[in-house]
Amino acid sequence: MSTYGYYRLAAATPRVRVADVAFNTEELVNAARKAAKNGAHALLFPELCLTGASCGDLFFLPHLQQAALRALVHFAEETARLKLVSIVSLPLQVDDALYVMAAVVQGGHVLGLVPKSVLPNCRGAYEARQFSAAAELKVQEVTLPGFGSVPVGTDLVFSDGADFSFGIELADDLWGVIPPSCRLALQGARVLFNPGAAEAGVGSVDYARNLVVQQSARCLAAYVYAAAGVGESTQDAVYSGKSFIADNGRMAAENHAYSRETEIVYADVDMQRLAAARLSESCYNAERSAWPLPRRIQLGEMEQHCDLSYAFIPSRPFIPRPEAMADTCEEILSIQTMALVKRMEHSHARSLVIGISGGLDSTLALVVCVRACRVLGLPTSAILAVTMPGFGTTGRTYNNAVSMMRLMGVTFKEVDIREACLLQFGHLDFDPSLRTSTYENVQARQRTSLLMNLANKTGGMVVGTGDLSEIALGWSTYNGDHMSMYAVNCSVPKTLIRCLLAHEVAHCSAELAETIQDVIDTPVSPELLPPADDGSMEQKTEDILGPYDLHDFFLYHFIKYGAEPTKLRILAQVAFAGEYSEQLIGRTLEIFLRRFFQQQFKRSCMPDGPRIGTIGLSPRADWRMPTDACGELWKP
Repeated sequence: MSTYGYYRLAAATPRVRVADVAFNTEELVNAARKAAKNGAHALLFPELCLTGASCGDLFFLPHLQQAALRALVHFAEETARLKLVSIVSLPLQVDDALYVMAAVVQGGHVLGLVPKSVLPNCRGAYEARQFSAAAELKVQEVTLPGFGSVPVGTDLVFSDGADFSFGIELADDLWGVIPPSCRLALQGARVLFNPGAAEAGVGSVDYARNLVVQQSARCLAAYVYAAAGVGESTQDAVYSGKSFIADNGRMAAENHAYSRETEIVYADVDMQRLAAARLSESCYNAERSAWPLPRRIQLGEMEQHCDLSYAFIPSRPFIPRPEAMADTCEEILSIQTMALVKRMEHSHARSLVIGISGGLDSTLALVVCVRACRVLGLPTSAILAVTMPGFGTTGRTYNNAVSMMRLMGVTFKEVDIREACLLQFGHLDFDPSLRTSTYENVQARQRTSLLMNLANKTGGMVVGTGDLSEIALGWSTYNGDHMSMYAVNCSVPKTLIRCLLAHEVAHCSAELAETIQDVIDTPVSPELLPPADDGSMEQKTEDILGPYDLHDFFLYHFIKYGAEPTKLRILAQVAFAGEYSEQLIGRTLEIFLRRFFQQQFKRSCMPDGPRIGTIGLSPRADWRMPTDACGELWKP
């Protein structure tokens, strides 16, 4: 098993001379050594890389065919000491027919041969003139000089017996209506290799890139494509040499087209992550039974280490890409808004009641409420926004809350809850000088009780403000801020809320933008404990729990891909290198896992709310976990 399921995949576009087999083979050997030295587990070369893909009718000549076979033996011998798996393509005659074959080479052996299925035969491409398609191959083994009997066919899946498994399709196979890679993925291949040789043309590189990315997403797989380069014949066409490595819908690596030198690109891909995605995607599992079992080929010993230097591990996985930030934020806000609109219409709510603290969550919920009123053609005065100062309220958050409500034109109400809380303390025979959970939770429940009663009075509904991060950690008071009539933020993590509010800042008045920006800049706090003597905030959530950046990172990899504790820690150390210490990462991880299991009882009865992404914790749809599940197994 490689490092926590990560394997380094490589695609090479070597220098090539048409029909100069000796030169081509040495280029391949040198590239394999370089890739192995760089920690690659598997290396893909282009189609017909031993001979060159543009040999035309020279492929008919036995002399070229035999040279390619000898070159394959030479390549295997020269790379025998490497643990690297290499995929090398050559022309191979079987039973008086010629096939384009991909040979899987490792440890001095050819482990299997995969023939090309789709042969282009139109316009400038006429491979069917020289080659036969895989469907015409009637044998399952061939005898190769120097290697003995070797499995051959399109049904081969190669595996290291741990996390790494792959299948192969060749070049135009991907352009077929039903590419072989679809079947191979359903048969267990987590990586799909494609040695290609597509001719270049205007727009062809973009088309190929999109196809590779889409196929990797469709198959929930990594897809590696290596194309023949500019050393091929230019008699009637040019070959771009463009190579790609895609990872489940994301372009992980690509080289420069039209390079005159040998180029290798790398990507570290998490095979455990691909397996977890397939396990949770019913559309994948529903189709598996439609295909027969493949022939599985056991790979030899592989490199056990991957330093993750080519891995894509964003430190804030919930944050949209910069180029898509505006559109994604607008889409998220639209989902939240339309969800609330539907609930308002269904419940015949005459008002929206919301508690405004001057913090991130309530600000986002208020923005959504205002948008919902616009959609329904209601005045923003239909929103009853309530600020409820308590023992921990600071001037900064109070002033921001009041300013936002005034600038958004909502109905404003202020209720100081301190007197009511003191009365409650008296009923409980509780000493308010004790700063226990009772001191804090009485305040939270007093606020929620007030909001619920106001909703009854105004014929409205209480809009919840709690976010996904708080729900994961149980950072709320049970039947306090934990409860509402509709929770618009329930699948929005804390790290994303700042992005959504920043998006709103760019689209509102200057005065409102200034207020919201200050909310963004204010430390996160429940403000349930008294402030410092100078009035500044003393109770800061991230000082207690650890950074939300880390909690959201753990949440993403834990829920979406089932990463175990040690892997979570290692991934975080890579993603946050130079930002957070290993000690802080370890301590925050322990808090995350402990609270995630302990606080499930709050999630088991959480209110409705819209899912905006692929991760949610609704007990009705997204995360069905027993309230009393034991978390001992997940202790870091």
